[in-house]
Amino acid sequence: MKNLKLKAARAAKDLSQEQLAQAIGVTRQTIGMIEAGKYNPTLNLCIAICKALDKTLDELFWEE
Repeated sequence: MKNLKLKAARAAKDLSQEQLAQAIGVTRQTIGMIEAGKYNPTLNLCIAICKALDKTLDELFWEE
């Protein structure tokens, strides 16, 4: 399942996948795969993404 909430939050901060990846210490491909729903990130990675985007885990990763 695609993570459109992550993509939208990243775009709202005007960050590219590369810029977000550098901010949290992963590759651009990792961010792309998370957004595409092809990679299930660890809790620590989810928290790092949330901190970088000023969002909560619920806002970015909770499925309705």
